[in-house]
Amino acid sequence: MTTPSTLPSTTDRGRVAPVDGDAGRRDAYLPSPCVQNHAANIVVLGKGDLGCVWFGGTQEGIPDISIYFSRLAKGSDRWTDPVKLSDDPTRSEQNPVLFPAPDGTLWLFYTAQISGNQDTAVVRCRSSADHGQSWGPIRTLFEGNGGDGIFIRQPVVVLPNGDWLLPTFLCHGTPGEKWVGDNDTSAVRISSDRGESWTEHPVPDSVGCVHMSVVPLRDGTLAAFYRSRWADHVYRSISTDNGRSWSAPVPTGLPNNNSSIQVTALADGRLAIVFNESSAEDATERRASLYDEIEDDVPAGGAAVAVAAKPAQAPARKAFWGAPRAPLTLALSEDGGLTWPLRRNLEVGDGYCMTNNSKDSLNREFSYPSVTQTAEGDLHVAFTYFRQAIKYSRVSPDWVGGGN
Repeated sequence: MTTPSTLPSTTDRGRVAPVDGDAGRRDAYLPSPCVQNHAANIVVLGKGDLGCVWFGGTQEGIPDISIYFSRLAKGSDRWTDPVKLSDDPTRSEQNPVLFPAPDGTLWLFYTAQISGNQDTAVVRCRSSADHGQSWGPIRTLFEGNGGDGIFIRQPVVVLPNGDWLLPTFLCHGTPGEKWVGDNDTSAVRISSDRGESWTEHPVPDSVGCVHMSVVPLRDGTLAAFYRSRWADHVYRSISTDNGRSWSAPVPTGLPNNNSSIQVTALADGRLAIVFNESSAEDATERRASLYDEIEDDVPAGGAAVAVAAKPAQAPARKAFWGAPRAPLTLALSEDGGLTWPLRRNLEVGDGYCMTNNSKDSLNREFSYPSVTQTAEGDLHVAFTYFRQAIKYSRVSPDWVGGGN
């Protein structure tokens, strides 16, 4: 297991290189000027380049957190130095998503919240007409509603009729209490006019099911896979009407630790998922919430202040924070995500994540994976490494089954 002291220096990051003892894998640590780097999203851009966005700064929830973008040009072995794409000094800007639209426009969607209060989050966007070389103005796409924040994490899906489907989740606030995630629900926003207007379609009975990752199946059904606030299982639901209505999420056989997952549909019809193969059952410690260390009124660029957890009324279920975020596992399914018989670990370790503090190098999580497939067939994965770096790995689907 790599330790924080052996992570590449800032000047050594970016190069894609073979992995010792694993001929079928190439890795890189993306360059970044930031202490903390988290929540990557990787996509195939125009001309076959890869683009990766993530958020970076001092610590999640602090207003110096901004969105960064790096590119791996087709045929290159080095990720470019990152470009900052957002810089609101009053909000923590998080969970970026790149969307290469069918007309060639590259969109960036991301969230912006006040401190650690996800129930204040809005969704913002900007677009590029030249594959990310330059960008248009930032605007707010979705506002929260009545004390509820709106969050995103997963890619846009282009439906067979040309509509755009953007998975969202709603961070429902409780009056007089700090948001901790107990009541979050999922929905999709659908646009039939290339992002000019959107309609919302809630997922029924989705309390605790978030980070909805939507993929098309071979029969035309849409399948969605969810992170669980209860840290028990990955959940699954389906839609047979292009995302306008959804079945209630049900647990799958995959564990979940209240951390992000992502699924992608492969060219051969199989599904690939990257997830942490752990759950609350593997936890020896528990956090009160994700943002225990963030004070509500931290000024721009200020330091985090430890605060005592506030007492709250007991809901039907409480979100579980602190389950290990390791191992990080890549798995394949041939039956639309009902079973995942082929699995192989990308990273192993103790996954300690009882703190988000990256300055002291205490966090050892492998988390928030993003996965895509290029035309050549390879799988490209980007993920959080110790909350200090975004790591990139390239493998073939055969690698999952043990081949190189």
